[in-house]
Amino acid sequence: MKNEIPDTRLPSLIEYVAGHSPYYQRIFSEHTIDYKTIQSASDLIQLPFTTKDDLARENDAFLCVPKSRIADFVTTSGTMSDPVAFYLTDSDIERLATNESESFRCAGGGADDIYQLMTTIDKRFMAGLAYWMGARKIGAGMIRVGPGAPFLQWESIQRFSPTVLIAIPSFIPRLLDYAEANGIDFAASSVKSVICIGEPIRNADFTYNELGKRITSQWDIKLYSTYASTEMGAAFTECEYGNGGHVNPDLLILEVVDEDGNAVGEGGLGEVVVTTLGVEGMPLIRYKTGDLCHVYYEPCKCGRTSERLGPVVGRKQQMIKFKGTTIFPPAIFDVLDMVKEIELYQVVISKNEYGNDEITVLLPLNLSNPTFREMLHSLFKSKLRVSPQLEFITAQELNFRIYKQEKRKPEKLIYI
Repeated sequence: MKNEIPDTRLPSLIEYVAGHSPYYQRIFSEHTIDYKTIQSASDLIQLPFTTKDDLARENDAFLCVPKSRIADFVTTSGTMSDPVAFYLTDSDIERLATNESESFRCAGGGADDIYQLMTTIDKRFMAGLAYWMGARKIGAGMIRVGPGAPFLQWESIQRFSPTVLIAIPSFIPRLLDYAEANGIDFAASSVKSVICIGEPIRNADFTYNELGKRITSQWDIKLYSTYASTEMGAAFTECEYGNGGHVNPDLLILEVVDEDGNAVGEGGLGEVVVTTLGVEGMPLIRYKTGDLCHVYYEPCKCGRTSERLGPVVGRKQQMIKFKGTTIFPPAIFDVLDMVKEIELYQVVISKNEYGNDEITVLLPLNLSNPTFREMLHSLFKSKLRVSPQLEFITAQELNFRIYKQEKRKPEKLIYI
């Protein structure tokens, strides 16, 4: 942690949960913590971490208000486990709007922009609501198209002239392929930038990864990376310099810790831990997100002095030990994104009869020739030292597996 909180927000949060949160009341009691001694960010070390397991096991014990005061009911995405409920009051929804409006400004946005939302705003998804609220707060326009549907995306772009797309970045190559196949001059479109959610577009050194290169080599637009979660109700957003996502210090206290729970230094890699400020319904203290990022404390070229996070290297729960090699799923995605012929893929993680991790990559049937298999195996071995099993199924079945109607995001990774 770089900056101490200079006002009463942290003491107010601690006093609030001590009076209203059954979960934290019990934690303070069990650990004999005098909450009044927690006055600044450096004092948080007195408190234990809150984990995803805690939140799942005692979900409603984190709620600080009667359910009659809840204005919006959302859940986490449930990538690794069952979705966890999150409850938002009117005040929390306004906090979302504040976060997203500031995030849009950080990414160069303003009242003159028109945003095209390519993610769902329903299905208990907090982010879709936040984007709409944030655009409204800065006075910008919003086209709520939702995910998929390349025809409707381009029809909306041509009809309403959005300047910014909000999208999962792996969808953009599909959008460009559709444009090329249908004679759409995407280079002449109104789109100037994309706010990328859910997937990294940069390497640890802030250069574009293979997906970022793939997009920018085809389309002369600016990409802004973001990192967020339902639990934090806030986002880390890149500025124009693309040197990491800025924390909003009014909404979050950030810690990045090593395996022993100690803060890492400048540029160090560790687990992201957040304490949420200004949350009324379900505030969290020292919440371990499970995400591994590099952290930067030095001021950015843009003049902001808030801490910055590099791209998510991986999730602790998603670390794979495959044939003696430690791999995080983004490294597998990066190899697959290098190959232009691959438009769709799904990575399946399973256990063999000995309890060891196995990796299978599902690919379209039209790529199943021996030459392609050999090329891809060689590419994996050169980049990761190991190569997963390849399986080929029809594009229709693969599309169905990835883009499930009941899911809020494409399922590029599954565990069985």
